[in-house]
Amino acid sequence: MSTPFDLAELFPRLDAIPEAYRPDAPVEQREYLVNGELRSWPGPLAAVRSPVFLATDAGDEQVLLGSTPLLDADAALAALDAAVAAYDHGQGLWPNLRVAERIQHVERFLARMREQRGAVVKLLMWEIGKNLKDSEKEFDRTCDYIVDTIEALKALDRRSSRFELEQGTLGQIRRVPLGVALCMGPYNYPLNETFTTLIPALIMGNTVVFKPAKFGVLLMRPLLEAFRDSFPAGVINIIYGRGRDTVSALMASGKVDVFAFIGTHKGASDLKKLHPKPHRLRAALGLDAKNPGIVLPEVDLDNAVNEALTGALSFNGQRCTALKILFVHEQVLQPFLDKFSAALARLKPGMPWEPGVALTPLPEPGKVAYLQAVLADAVARGARVINPGGGEHRESFFYPALLCPVDPQMRLYREEQFGPLVPVVPYADLDEVIDYVLQSDFGQQLSLFGNDPQQIGRLVDAFANQVGRININAQCQRGPDTFPFNGRKDSAEGTLSVHDALRVFSIRTLVATRYQDDNKALISEIIRQRASGFLTTDYIF
Repeated sequence: MSTPFDLAELFPRLDAIPEAYRPDAPVEQREYLVNGELRSWPGPLAAVRSPVFLATDAGDEQVLLGSTPLLDADAALAALDAAVAAYDHGQGLWPNLRVAERIQHVERFLARMREQRGAVVKLLMWEIGKNLKDSEKEFDRTCDYIVDTIEALKALDRRSSRFELEQGTLGQIRRVPLGVALCMGPYNYPLNETFTTLIPALIMGNTVVFKPAKFGVLLMRPLLEAFRDSFPAGVINIIYGRGRDTVSALMASGKVDVFAFIGTHKGASDLKKLHPKPHRLRAALGLDAKNPGIVLPEVDLDNAVNEALTGALSFNGQRCTALKILFVHEQVLQPFLDKFSAALARLKPGMPWEPGVALTPLPEPGKVAYLQAVLADAVARGARVINPGGGEHRESFFYPALLCPVDPQMRLYREEQFGPLVPVVPYADLDEVIDYVLQSDFGQQLSLFGNDPQQIGRLVDAFANQVGRININAQCQRGPDTFPFNGRKDSAEGTLSVHDALRVFSIRTLVATRYQDDNKALISEIIRQRASGFLTTDYIF
């Protein structure tokens, strides 16, 4: 079976690309941000290549986008020292600014960031192969997240502006920063997922060392000056390079107080082990997932197919929230496969800037070879490729494959493929599905598709203590950002949402006194004279 399009026509010639979306000349980036200044790195650089190839008379040629600094441990530690000095054991300018003042700095950055929308969106397309619509959505959603974070902090601060009287004790409780944060985001959402930890860390008064994702790294370059100009020196420091050369040294120093990381659970565990004082390290981790979609015999099959298709293949399945394995009851298996295969064939492959494109090249080197190996393992053990052309590939592009039947002997049954492979497991007894979820090492989310209240109710109860979110007749997803985003087992540590992230990057501190006249008078004078930034009844509108 061949793909419903011609793979030979996949990659364009340069002159066929609309001028607005043509790649810019390769950029040699040597700048990185430390202590309020853009420093120039004199050492080696890492080439940044696009997943997009260009068709030429000599064959397919991968586009070189530029290069970024390969910093060493000393350069990374200098950035950490700047963050440590800016925090100054909690005595620095930034952790002691009033909440309203920190908000002003973040608003200043947001205004500057919005000026770079076109440049960042274009780099999202070229660096990670995300289509134009989703790249624009990622940028805009990130801006919305910053606005929502500001409003959530205002509400939190308003609640904290009052004093509480309990059992003869008068107190005020406020949230204060934790210290120095190390923030690292993932390549599939190098802007949005990164900023869901970076912005809360900053706005709560922590100082930050930020290392961009391994892909989607050049797109931070248009924001470097905005970061530099919007925050006091040392508050935000941006480094580049290999994690083993930079991040390992940062963690081993013991000077990192908060570790915000989105990646693999193995990577997170290896880094946490390097910290000499693990009991003092607060972690916010978004890790692996193998989210199942469970299709029951009584179901709106069209909705189940549409949601499962989008859930499995949005951004080529390169999402931690993607549906990565589907359990389909044998009574509806064949019509489900037929409808899914037909819907998959309607997804448009192509380049990120082309209208209506849903399937694009993959940014991770070696990913196509990995997907081939996992697919071959499944086929060798009895699975069939259901859809025409499933698994065909060219350079960095891999056409999605719908595989059935998948069983526990196959790698796809447990491995997180993080790509366009859709394994389907037929089942007859719900206990088989329940056992899979109970035994899984991962516990981020799952989706239930069905309309029998008894079955749905039973499964909700079975899975409520296994995953962080149960979706009914809907794909797995992160949003809305006001909802908690977490996971169990090896899938996460801590909870992120607009509200929760503010709490993750802060701790409650209480100032208390006995409720008697002299103490009341003292507190009143502190507030009247504005002698304290902590003890205040200021109300932020």
